[in-house]
Amino acid sequence: MTGHAPQGAKLAVVVGALGVVFGDIGTSPIYTLQTVFSPADPHPVPINTANVYGVVSLIFWSVMIVVTGTYVLLITRLDNDGEGGIMALITLLRRAGSAKRGKLALGMAALGIFGASLFLGDSMITPAISVLSAIEGVKVVAPRLGELVVPITAVIIVWLFLVQRRGTAAVGRLFGPIMILWFATIGAAGISGIARQPAILKALSPTYAISFLAGHFDIAFFALAAVVLSITGAEALYADMGHFGRKAIVRGWLLLVLPACTLSYFGQGAIVLHDPAKLSSPFFLLLPSWGRLPMVFLATAATVIAAQAVITGAYSVASQAAQLGYLPRLRVQHTSESTMGQIYVPWINWLLLVSVLTLVFAFRTSAALAAAYGMAVTGTITIATLLFFFVARQRWHTPVWLLVAGATPLLLVDLLFVAANLTKLVHGGWLPLLIGLTAWTVMTTWQRGRAIVTAERKKREGSLREFIDELRDNRSATVRVPGTAVFLNRGKETAPLAMRANVEHNHVRHEHVLIIAIQTDPVPRVPADDRIVADDLGYADDGISHVTVRFGYIETPNLPAVLRALDPGTTEGRLDLEHASYFLSKIELRRGDAPTMADWRKRLFIATSHITADAAEHFGLPRERTVIMGSHIEV
Repeated sequence: MTGHAPQGAKLAVVVGALGVVFGDIGTSPIYTLQTVFSPADPHPVPINTANVYGVVSLIFWSVMIVVTGTYVLLITRLDNDGEGGIMALITLLRRAGSAKRGKLALGMAALGIFGASLFLGDSMITPAISVLSAIEGVKVVAPRLGELVVPITAVIIVWLFLVQRRGTAAVGRLFGPIMILWFATIGAAGISGIARQPAILKALSPTYAISFLAGHFDIAFFALAAVVLSITGAEALYADMGHFGRKAIVRGWLLLVLPACTLSYFGQGAIVLHDPAKLSSPFFLLLPSWGRLPMVFLATAATVIAAQAVITGAYSVASQAAQLGYLPRLRVQHTSESTMGQIYVPWINWLLLVSVLTLVFAFRTSAALAAAYGMAVTGTITIATLLFFFVARQRWHTPVWLLVAGATPLLLVDLLFVAANLTKLVHGGWLPLLIGLTAWTVMTTWQRGRAIVTAERKKREGSLREFIDELRDNRSATVRVPGTAVFLNRGKETAPLAMRANVEHNHVRHEHVLIIAIQTDPVPRVPADDRIVADDLGYADDGISHVTVRFGYIETPNLPAVLRALDPGTTEGRLDLEHASYFLSKIELRRGDAPTMADWRKRLFIATSHITADAAEHFGLPRERTVIMGSHIEV
């Protein structure tokens, strides 16, 4: 045993990462340069040699600073047990927040939730702009087919969301090779463009980007709102790190994706200098006429993969948010037996489908969506960068002076992008902010309402020890029936509402009772050896046992499967779990007069509760042996 993975296995992981992680950022060359110089833009950049050099240089160095510098070299070094993404940073914040800095950590976590909310907006915009931009290549091949762009895009998007329930496991093996072909093709096309105007390579020098910004700031500032499209998908590098590992992502980016995208951008700049008429679609016009139609098909496949990646990311964000208490319990289906991260969340899927189709029919072109896209991306990146440096201080105890020295230039770049995109508010930039603010309001309201309900429920449940002592003192008041009853509870301090209702209303208790507290830890996965923790409450003689079952925030809790692994010695082997009855407490929420929240937030909290997934299905309980007992709580 060498302790090292075979080279073939390492290559397979890199190929897999190419197929999932880089789909979004790898398709940015389709529309970025075209959008910067587009006459339809409210602030188009005039075409001349100095401006083309400056824009191409600005795109290259934006990618180098934000993607290579901030994400690949820095943020990916910070993980939560191997998992990445903005929700992982929020989890690290919650874990590291001390009593002294608790309020600051909570404030940063709230900011992180807004970043996650912006990512949900990104998940709606990415499929729309990506697929639209690819299908728009049809107009280059056959201009008379331009009117079919929107209908074709809509059909592809509907198909994409309909197949989500099947998961990506079946087609995942195809993603990597397709994206390798994609990057090889756009790189080769870029080289052909550079060959026509080799002087474009001078734009590799940062002096051209700096002189463009400094000498034409009134133009360059507005151009940044489109330049930011070159870094869309940067968050995916971090969010999908848990599936492939940091090394595979770094190798894929540095060895293939970055060179291919760079060649494409420089090639497009070269042909625009060579023939300004090709500005209408420089990406597709890089190719000879015979290669443009095949490129439309390849671009469509690549953008579908890009959309697939961000849709899957939305599922993960929503699932993790629910596990951490920011959203109701959602129905989550795992679509792969080998990859935990491949999940399907039906409610999120249909929400995204309606949202994406609405964007396609409302905006109709990728250029019109560009302003909205940039706002979502810059907001998410800026928040992720800020959270990274905060967590780095908490986790690594990095000296403040070093953090300030590193954070200042990176955050200045991020904030410059944010400021530029704020100028696009009236042209679509308001959309991701509205989506993000709406999602943030829902999540923070749910967190607050859940805390209120939990506190009230704790009062009603009462002490578990006192409840069992009452059972002992009033044995004659209840009938002890044979069999095993499993009650789900929040902990070992309070009595399950369903158990209390069974005793008080039905006047029965089972011969053997297992009280289970399900705990979601702020880690992605809990090791099997740490899954079950038995608690000695001292009531074994009464036939009452208690265990805590722990799950990670990306795991789907299958309770019967876990209980089959329960050590018989924990409960003296008396439980018949194969025929046990499961009891759940269902809470009906009502709007009360107590000043716990604003009235509109109470209404929102109650409305949000209606999307809560069925508890029996969520925990994998057998329907025929599950009993639900209700109660109501006012908020």
